[in-house]
Amino acid sequence: MTDSPSRVAVVTGAGRGIGAAVAARLAADGFAVGLLDLDEAGVKQGAEAIIAQGGKAVGVTLDVSDAEQVEAAVTRVADELGPPVVLVNNAGITRDNLLFKMTEQDWDSVLGVHLKGSFLMTRAVQKHMTEQKWGRIVNLSSTSALGNRGQVNYSAAKAGMQGFTKTLAIELGKFNVTANAIAPGFIATDMTAATAERIGMSFEDFKAAAAAQIPVQRVGTPDDIANLTSFLVSEGAGFISGQVIYVAGGPKD
Repeated sequence: MTDSPSRVAVVTGAGRGIGAAVAARLAADGFAVGLLDLDEAGVKQGAEAIIAQGGKAVGVTLDVSDAEQVEAAVTRVADELGPPVVLVNNAGITRDNLLFKMTEQDWDSVLGVHLKGSFLMTRAVQKHMTEQKWGRIVNLSSTSALGNRGQVNYSAAKAGMQGFTKTLAIELGKFNVTANAIAPGFIATDMTAATAERIGMSFEDFKAAAAAQIPVQRVGTPDDIANLTSFLVSEGAGFISGQVIYVAGGPKD
C-alpha cells in the first residue's frame, strides 16, 4: 500500500454487508480500522478477523444517531488506534412503506440513522482530519436517491447524503480533506434479502429479476463497493471531491 500504515479509518455499519467488506478491504490496504455498528457480535468478529491477518482493528458498538455515543466511539478509536483520517458513513436502515402507510417513526428512524448519524460522525472525525491536514470521507448514497416506490424516507435520506457530501467537499477542501459519495444499485446483502422476503420472493429469484434489468447482467456485491472505496480513500484520489459515483452495473444520473 502507498498510504502510511499508521493511518486510521472508521467504518460505520461495519457489522455485516457492505460495511464489513469495506472494513476488511481497508485493513488489507494497510489501514488500522475502527468498526462501528449496533451489532456487537458483528464488529467484534470483524475486528478479530483483521487482527488475525496481522492488522490493527477495534470493534465499537454504538447508535450513530446518538451524539454522546458517537463522541465516545470516536474517542475510543483515536485512543486505541490513533487519529482517524478516513471516515466511511455506511450505517443505514430501511423502513419501507408507501407514503400513506408510513409512520412518523418510520421517517424519523431512517433519516436519523442516515443523515443525523452521518452528520454526527463527520463532525466528530473531521477535527482529527483537519489537525492532520489530510482526510477522506466516503458517504453511502443509493440509486434510490433518484426515487423508488415505497422508499420515500430512504430516498430522501440518500438524496440528502449527496448534498451533504458536496457541502463537505466545499468546506473541508482547504484542509486537504476530500468527500465523495458512492451510490450503489442492487447489492446482494442481508438488507436486499430481507426485501425479497418481504415481497414474497426467493432471494435467488429476486436477484435474477434485478440482474435482468442491469446492463452488465449481474447484481453487485459488497466487494464492488469496497473496491471503489479503496480508491477514493487513497492518495491517488486526492483531486476527486464532491462527486457522486453510481455503482449500479450501468448508467444512472
